[in-house]
Amino acid sequence: MKIARFSHQDTLRYGIVDDVELVVLAGDPLFAGFETTGERIPLSEVTLLAPVIPRSKVVCIGKNYHDHAAEMGGEAPAEPLMFLKPNTSVIGPDDVIVRPTALSSRTDYEGEVAVVIGRIAKNVPAERALDYVFGYTVANDVTARDLQKSDGQWTRAKGFDTFCPVGPVIETDLDTDAAIITTRVNGEVRQNGPMTDMIHSVPDLIAYASSVFTLLPGDLILTGTPAGIGPFVAGDTVEVEVTGIGVLRNTVRDA
Repeated sequence: MKIARFSHQDTLRYGIVDDVELVVLAGDPLFAGFETTGERIPLSEVTLLAPVIPRSKVVCIGKNYHDHAAEMGGEAPAEPLMFLKPNTSVIGPDDVIVRPTALSSRTDYEGEVAVVIGRIAKNVPAERALDYVFGYTVANDVTARDLQKSDGQWTRAKGFDTFCPVGPVIETDLDTDAAIITTRVNGEVRQNGPMTDMIHSVPDLIAYASSVFTLLPGDLILTGTPAGIGPFVAGDTVEVEVTGIGVLRNTVRDA
């Protein structure tokens, strides 16, 4: 099932994607379930928004694909390498990524799968972790690469406004064994890797993160990026596609 958060006639709404239509939901399905209103709206008449705005946090995992860990230098971490993005970094499909050119000279894409947490989770064992997943969406962990290197920690490099595009929808039944992440810049493929190449699995990441802090409904876990990271510039169009979810597309401009 694909869930969309959208704007229609200046009103925020939620719906189930049914081919070229949206079956309108009575409220936010994270909290109100899947009760429908009976209304259907053509997709062509709505503006898709970020399918979720985390009320709490965006948890990100670094170097979680062997090839990407190698291209970043050093060994793959034995435990998940975890950092946070603020929820103010989140934007949706077709929103503009703004490069902070007064502070950074290089901005990179990192295509990822994001897990959407559906229930309060604390100290969740890996064998029960998927019970806490609402669904999955596409993410781009935008990074000011020069600041990541110069700062020695990643908060500033990863946390600028617009640095966490997500969307276009939440897929509640993703086959993670078949999902492939593909990133394109101006139509040219830059990344292409299956989720099965992840070092730490989705259940393990949820267990690890929930051992540190409580995960709340709507929190996101960005699960890492495959090899092929690289820069983009103003005027570019960056697309991240995940098999079974869809294409997250954003244009780029300088601040």
